[in-house]
Amino acid sequence: MKVKVINHSAEARTRERAQDTIKVHRNLDPALHPMEKAVEYTRALNAAKLDRVFAKPFVAALAHDDGITALARSPTRLNCLLTATADGDVRVWDVAARRCLRRLVGHTGAVTGVAVAPSGDVAVSGGADATIRLWRVPFAPFAGGPVERDASPVVQWAPSGGVRSLDHHWARAQFASSGAGVAVWDHARSEPLHAWEWGADSVASVRFNPAEADLLASCGADRAIALYDLRAATPLRKVVMQTRSNALCWNPMEAFRFTVANEDNNLYTYDMRRLDCAVRVHEDFVSAVMDVDYAPTGREFVAAGYDRSARIFGADAGHSREVYTTKRMQRVFACRFSGDGTYVFTGSDDMNVRVWKAQAAQQLGVTLPRERQRAAYQAALVERHRHLPEVRRIVEHRHVPKAILKAAKLKRTMLDAERRRTLNLMAHSRKGAVTIAPARKRKILEVQE
Repeated sequence: MKVKVINHSAEARTRERAQDTIKVHRNLDPALHPMEKAVEYTRALNAAKLDRVFAKPFVAALAHDDGITALARSPTRLNCLLTATADGDVRVWDVAARRCLRRLVGHTGAVTGVAVAPSGDVAVSGGADATIRLWRVPFAPFAGGPVERDASPVVQWAPSGGVRSLDHHWARAQFASSGAGVAVWDHARSEPLHAWEWGADSVASVRFNPAEADLLASCGADRAIALYDLRAATPLRKVVMQTRSNALCWNPMEAFRFTVANEDNNLYTYDMRRLDCAVRVHEDFVSAVMDVDYAPTGREFVAAGYDRSARIFGADAGHSREVYTTKRMQRVFACRFSGDGTYVFTGSDDMNVRVWKAQAAQQLGVTLPRERQRAAYQAALVERHRHLPEVRRIVEHRHVPKAILKAAKLKRTMLDAERRRTLNLMAHSRKGAVTIAPARKRKILEVQE
């Protein structure tokens, strides 16, 4: 004999306080909810509106004495951020307390590269004074505790030529520098372990692959993107583009993909296994893109623009989902995601490092379980209905400064004119004489082995 028993949890059906919300049980039978789709659409529309109403991404500004040239975050501490400026100053910040823990004094020129070791207690910096210095990075003291203001370098190297950028190895006591070429250094040696040159006047950026320990990539003034292997004596491959790339960053979750910030106002995501065609072209900037950095999840990245704005892109999205700018923010030269992907740091030449929320309308601080469930439900509603015209218009609309708006309109007019000119050539030429190359291949000139 079967016996059906109804089991109720007393904790779910009783209240500890009179102010607690009573749980309402809902019958999910579709016959009882004939207007369910209309109600859900209205909820999605209201959720999209509320998301824009509460979108206040700016959190704080960390003031400096000169323009910001480079940023680096500690891989072990979420609240630790290193900033480098054009006056040769390197500062260690406790972001949560918004205070400077230590000034690393020693450079006599602009510091253009800074990186933190995977242990989090050592950092390297280099710049226009043609020196690379190794520093001890302090832990954040308790609130109100003493803060050591100045510190001197532990070790110093003197590479030939200036240093354009630095990146530390993800597992070893090694770091890479770019300048006249690409060199890999060890903390315990005075000479580089590896040095490569491939016809570049200056190498602007170099980054280690976070998944493949021996692989690194660089981009330089000769408009090329080169791949290197620490186990090989020569560079592996190089792709030459029409315009120069300013920065490069690997996707931390997809070891084969990387994104470059280019002078032609776009970003290009490549697969290192096939460099003759970009995987995705990311648009929306109206001036050169200066820096790029991926979120720890690998699903999105932030880019810094010369047009005084920072934008957040989805890893597979052609257009940005957020644009951050203020009236006082000038040209943005550096950007970084926080270690947990919650915040974005941007450094511009108006002597400020700004802290932004990665999700503009996200509620910070401690949230109750019901609040988290409500936020997740509203986000799912918007995502499900964002293809509808009214919801899409609200979700995608962003207010930008008049200068950016006018430049975007001018850029669109120029691109439309170029397309019409190409179509006219095709219409008045022999069949197959004029072809339209896809945007993913249009800017690539050649691939060298």
